[in-house]
Amino acid sequence: MWIVAAAWLYVTVMMALAEATSPQGSVLGAVITLVFYGLAPLALVLYLMGAPARRKALRAAEARAHAQHLAEQADKGRPSGDDAHPGEGSTQPDAGGLPAGDAIPPERKEP
Repeated sequence: MWIVAAAWLYVTVMMALAEATSPQGSVLGAVITLVFYGLAPLALVLYLMGAPARRKALRAAEARAHAQHLAEQADKGRPSGDDAHPGEGSTQPDAGGLPAGDAIPPERKEP
């Protein structure tokens, strides 16, 4: 892919050089030729050709993040170190991960 990009740039630079040195050409025409016939299409093609690689890298990063999250969740449930003795001053009040119970009893209708 990179050899095609280098060859395309070589051709467009030569076209721009020919435009600039031609008796009927101009430097502005050479710049326009280089940008609109060389750089812009090449950037678009390279961006589109790189999409599968970017998608693959994104999926791999998501898989690593998911695996790390699962490992953290597994480590959270396993007692180790200070967590092995729950009565000795826990730093987290509710490490069970369950929602708190109702603190206030519900009001009943009067009979």
